[in-house]
Amino acid sequence: MSEARFSVGIDLGTTHCVLSYTEIDNENQQTQAILGIPQLVAPGQVEQREALPSFLFLPNAAQFDSQQLALPWSQEYPVTGQFARDLGQKTPDRLISSAKSWLCHSQVDRRSGILPIDAPEDVTRLSPFDASKVYLQHLHSAWQQQFPDAPLNEQQVVITVPASFDPAARELTMAAAAEAGLDHAVLLEEPQAALYSWIAKAGDNWRVQVSVGDIILVVDIGGGTTDLSLMAVSEEQGALQLTRIAVGDHILLGGDNMDLTLAHVVAQKLAQRGNRLQPWQINGLAHACRSAKETLLSDNDTQQVPLVVPSRGSSLMGGSLRAELTRDEVQRVLIEGFFPVVPADAAPQKRGRAALSTVSLPFEQDAAITRHLAAFLQKQKQASEHLHGFNGDNANSFMHPTAILFNGGVAKADNIVTRITEVVNSWLSSEQDNGLKVLTGIDVDQAVAKGASYYGQVRLGDGIRIRGGTAAAYYVGIESAMPAIPGMPPPMEAYCLAPFGMEEGTEANLPSQVFSLVVGEPVRFSFYESKTRREDQPGTRLDFWSEEELTELPEIEVTLHSDKYKAGDTASVQLLASINELGTLQLSAMDVNSDDHWQVSFDTRN
Repeated sequence: MSEARFSVGIDLGTTHCVLSYTEIDNENQQTQAILGIPQLVAPGQVEQREALPSFLFLPNAAQFDSQQLALPWSQEYPVTGQFARDLGQKTPDRLISSAKSWLCHSQVDRRSGILPIDAPEDVTRLSPFDASKVYLQHLHSAWQQQFPDAPLNEQQVVITVPASFDPAARELTMAAAAEAGLDHAVLLEEPQAALYSWIAKAGDNWRVQVSVGDIILVVDIGGGTTDLSLMAVSEEQGALQLTRIAVGDHILLGGDNMDLTLAHVVAQKLAQRGNRLQPWQINGLAHACRSAKETLLSDNDTQQVPLVVPSRGSSLMGGSLRAELTRDEVQRVLIEGFFPVVPADAAPQKRGRAALSTVSLPFEQDAAITRHLAAFLQKQKQASEHLHGFNGDNANSFMHPTAILFNGGVAKADNIVTRITEVVNSWLSSEQDNGLKVLTGIDVDQAVAKGASYYGQVRLGDGIRIRGGTAAAYYVGIESAMPAIPGMPPPMEAYCLAPFGMEEGTEANLPSQVFSLVVGEPVRFSFYESKTRREDQPGTRLDFWSEEELTELPEIEVTLHSDKYKAGDTASVQLLASINELGTLQLSAMDVNSDDHWQVSFDTRN
């Protein structure tokens, strides 16, 4: 790749995509900008918008002619962006939304055409992977139209993903980017991107707002997920540094849940008037409630927004139904339903589940984000113990953040930000600690893209880097050779792959040692972690350990395929280990007798 002219950040969001860029000049001066993205807003009408709504609409063959769907670079299919979102409010069963959430749904084939789930039989469905690729291709084409002399694949490109994305979802995101022509892109966690955006906006003043010993809680509530992360502020050689010390579970709970909740509120009002809605109408109404919610939460002067309920023909109750959503309803339903006041020891509630259900996203059973936040802080009570100067307080029942940064579209609502802050402050007060500093100044619609662009600059050596070294040492199990003994399995050794505190984006220096690897049939990889053995180096082999020293992690069962070996053969391999920027441990086995190699990925955070 030639020398990059731009640092580009792409927010591949659940509800919208944004592209931010920074030109890298000779003086290394930086000016961030947002790319105007051409997109259809009506048949035959193209406008530039700062965001591309993450929606795809699959029209029937007779609905539009090719010229009505043409973009400056192609006759686009399917319809993408704002026009797709508008069409979906009227015909929701032809609309693909939340593709990003489906991309991390491990119980479905994410490369199979399954979307829209409720599409009619005549619709050719797309996979979550293909939908993600369409968005990236649209952004790629928009860039090339504006910067024909600066190919996007030759720039420093960073694409953001939820911090809780599993390794498979990250790899699918990278594969979609490669097929969209961005095979040099790297990934970045969205909460880190939000904090990078805050740093870039604050400039040198960020060191005044936070100090050594601070724990920053990043609460990122997007369209499909709630992402929680903790960042510690420490000092090294007299300079402040930031370290990501904890990442929350994948919480499939966000703006989409709120939109559907509001749709049911409106449906109940209509039912009281004698108009009962069908399920497909409620789904379409949810898309209309999304727009109404955004207006009511961001515009204090608007007290209600009119809604039109989708219908199929004029025979339905004499035509279209009309309703309204009020500001009071939005505040009451969202605040009390999703952000209730709960104690610090709260936990997400579970309910009994039906034996059979339709195929859908694995939504959280408990909609109360404050309960998920409480559980996260309880679980991460000791997250900062490994950092110098952070000894923690064993008397505390949960991790005590000292500052909070909000991101995501929901954070545009001041009353939601206030409620979350008040709840966390009540927890801190219950354990005699001070209240939170609220870090402000970022544009929540553009912060992730801008932070990713800033991170591209950091990768080039300019700016403050958020460190995220591993909070444990990691080992892989090596089965020892021994004669068969009835009832006794062969002993297992633990081989150190990654030492304690290994930085993301680095490779372990493993010794040149040959192992035997079984190929062509199912095998199991055993992994271990240790939060106490801080002196072990890559290649350290343990043949004995106590339960307190090493903890066995979930096994990974895979079949390592090869055209050069029969099923069950063993290949002589050397091991390589690295940890990427997102904390995924990648173990590679290189065949010493051929060019074959095999890779197993393991998420060190989960």
